[in-house]
This record gives sequence, structure tokens and C-alpha cells, in this order.
Amino acid sequence: MGENMSGKLYAGWSEVDITPDGRTVELCGQYYQRVAKGIHSRLKATVLLLQKGEDLSLMAAIDHAGIPYDFVKELQQSLAGTVSGLSPERIIINAIHTHNAPPLKVFRNWWKTCPDAVSFEEYRTMLKEKILQAARQAAEKLQECGVAYALDYARVGHCRRVVYADNTAEMYGDTGREDFSGMEGGEDSGVDIMFFADMKQRPVGAVVNVACPSQVMEATYKISSDFMGALREKLQKEFGADFKLIPQISAAGCQAPRDLSRNYRSEVNFWNEEGVEVISNRLLEAFKRALPKVAGQFDYTPELKHSAKEILLPMRRASYSEYIRAKREMEALEAKQSSADAYREFCDEIHANELIPGRPGPYDDKKRHFVEIRNREAVVKRYELQDKEPYLTVDLQVLRLGGAVFATNPFELFLEFGQRIKARSRAEQTFVIQIANGYDGYLPSSHAEQLGGYGALIINGKVGSDGGTLLVDETVKTINSLFS
Repeated sequence: MGENMSGKLYAGWSEVDITPDGRTVELCGQYYQRVAKGIHSRLKATVLLLQKGEDLSLMAAIDHAGIPYDFVKELQQSLAGTVSGLSPERIIINAIHTHNAPPLKVFRNWWKTCPDAVSFEEYRTMLKEKILQAARQAAEKLQECGVAYALDYARVGHCRRVVYADNTAEMYGDTGREDFSGMEGGEDSGVDIMFFADMKQRPVGAVVNVACPSQVMEATYKISSDFMGALREKLQKEFGADFKLIPQISAAGCQAPRDLSRNYRSEVNFWNEEGVEVISNRLLEAFKRALPKVAGQFDYTPELKHSAKEILLPMRRASYSEYIRAKREMEALEAKQSSADAYREFCDEIHANELIPGRPGPYDDKKRHFVEIRNREAVVKRYELQDKEPYLTVDLQVLRLGGAVFATNPFELFLEFGQRIKARSRAEQTFVIQIANGYDGYLPSSHAEQLGGYGALIINGKVGSDGGTLLVDETVKTINSLFS
């Protein structure tokens, strides 16, 4: 990196392939084991290095379900040692939440890992080497850049939690039932885009942020970067192979790329390759509409500020009565059918459902005996640990670039928390990045906690809605401090 003591912004990009070729791959993201039978699309990691004067920041996006906190810390330290002048506290690493990549930790403890599958230790080693390689390349490619940001729209994410007349909710529930009373929450069709251009105002890269996980392919048996990977390929066809994309997922813990209220009628079902093509085309069109809006508006001397701090969020607690009830019910369920037998039955039903022609996913039923045991087991464990571990440490980072900000959280954060942050932010445009700098499960709204169902239970995450409100307040306070 050369001297950069001016007010100009310099950016360096690099993209590396992180697909484990020639190995058996188990895919993370579901309650049941899936061994990849092929590759739908390549997995990538993209690094963006920013420099203004002596200040450096780095963003990395990885085609994965989530990056464990300990591995994030390891990557941040290694990246800081690789790029001179870069601090670990100025590194943001996010995942796109594809369910079709290898695990980065022991994923489930109720099945045996394939003995010839690439292990999470092996994959971590490979991934770390690739990301450090990308960081070195990005540092070598630093060039003067301008930024501009715009908001457009695309029909991508929809609420996936179905509510019934008895005030219960179910993820991917049947909306054709007579007692269907509506979807639990709303959706966000906004597509936040930050464009980067060279000195001739030619696009060289972009950050794209949408409120929907990249997981159309989540129930398939193929390695896939899903619609974000497809968008990346389409943008490179449009602007050249050197064009780079940082894909980000906004608060979308209750969202999925399927409109359940239309019940899979009048459009593809968004559980296979067809859905990837449709959504990536919608995002490409949003990109094409947004780019002319910023023509001639690129800022080559934007503010670059980066704030990082650790915050303590209260762990979601189980009451004593919930503990006693869960313990009693768990014992009764185990007596009726053991976990091992229930799991075999659970998988048999999944594989039978997969064979039904034209049947959309999900193929597993989160109300089955096996899952009910796991749900109660989680309540018992939480109660027994919650006094010893009352708080979760969260790495909150906010990066300001011009009039826009990027704010991180490590959760599958329900939509309403992201809406609160965006509404209260003083930034002209706010990019909320979920599953960033760690992965700590779902963070549901208070309404979702009342209704129950997958995504809103103790088993699904460490922090509850009270912690979500604290997260919002701390995030907004940090964002606004960068504009004072």
C-alpha cells in the first residue's frame, strides 16, 4: 500500500473461490444430514479494503450460513497481521446464510459425520488461507475510488411465520388451513446499494443489502451460493469479470424467499434453481435501475469513520415453571419414544416427502416427536446455565462511509429490529448487516415469543426480545454518534 495522507478514498477488492473440490461435503443448515451430490454454484469470499489517510477498514462477505465467533476473532487477528495498519476492531465479516456450504464447527450432535467428509477444521484452515490471500490482493489493488448509494426495490423476502386463530405461529405453516389468520409480520422490499467507481466513474464494485437470507436452495443436496452468488455472476457479465460484490443480509430472521400467502400458485415455488434465477434477475434489475440515479454523484472524499465496541445483551431466560414443565414433558416424550428412534422416524418422513413430485419444501416437520424433545431439552439446559452465563457478549461495529452507515449484529435478527434501527438512524442510508462478526442464532420479536414456533423458541437463539431492544438502542446511539 502506498502513502495516502489526502482526503481521498482508496478501495481494493479481491474475490476468492472457497468451494471444497474433490471432497465429500456435508451441508450445514438443517436439522437432518445432507451430503452434497453436486455443485449448483461456486462458493466465494469477497474482501473490500478501504483506506483514507491513515484510517483503514475491511469488509469481507463469505458464502456461508454463519461464521462462529471464535473463528471471526481468529480471522480478525490474522487479517490485522496481514494488512499493515489495519486494526482487528475495524474488520467486518458477514455471511449470506446459504444453507449449502460445509460447516465451520460441529453442527449437530445427533448424527455421525461422514468419515470421508471434509472436516470443519480442514475447511476453516482452507477458508482462512483464502481470506488472507484475498486481503493481500486487495491491499495490492488499492486505487482511488468514489462512492454513491441508492435505494431501489425487489420482491425477494417474505415473512415465513404463519399465524393461526389459536394465537400460535409456525414457520412455513400451511396457509391453506381454515384457521389461518395471517402472516406474523411484514416484509422489506428495499434493496440498499452502495456503488464504487474508479476515477472515470466506471463501476468497479458494489455492496448489496437485502432483507432475506440467500437460501432458495436450502433443502437441496447441492453446494450453492444461492441467489447472491447468481447475482454476482450476472453483475460480472454486465460490468466485467473484475467487478466485485459484497453481498449482505439485512435483519431477516423471520424472512424467506417465498410468498406463503400465495401458497405456491402463479409463480415458481422458490425451493430450487428456478427460484435462484428469478430472484437474482429481480436484484439485477434493481441494480440497473439504481445505477443511473447516482450518475455524476460519486464522492471521492467521503467521511470514513469506524466505531467498534462490545456490548452485553441479557440472555433469554427460562422461568422455573417453564423448566419444571419442560423437564417433565421431555421425560414423558423420551419414555414414549427415544430420541434415537424419533430421529430415524423424522428422517424417514423427510426422505419420503422429498420423493413426492412437485412438493415444495420444507421437507422436515418441526412439530415431530424428535424436535419436541430437542425443544424441551434446550429449556432445561438454559435454566441450568442462565445464572452462570447471564449475558452474551456481542461485537457491535458501525462503519460510516459518506452519508451511509453499515451496522453489524451476529443474529438472525427479526425484521422489526432492523426497521427500528433504520428509522431512528441519522444516516442518509443505513445498511443493517445480520450474521456479522459471529453467529448467535435467532433474535425474535416479543410478538413472536408470545406466539411460539420455530425461530422464536429458546432452542433457536441465545437472546430474546428484551436484548433485541437493547441492541437497537446501542446500535442507534453508535450510528448517531458518528454524525455528531
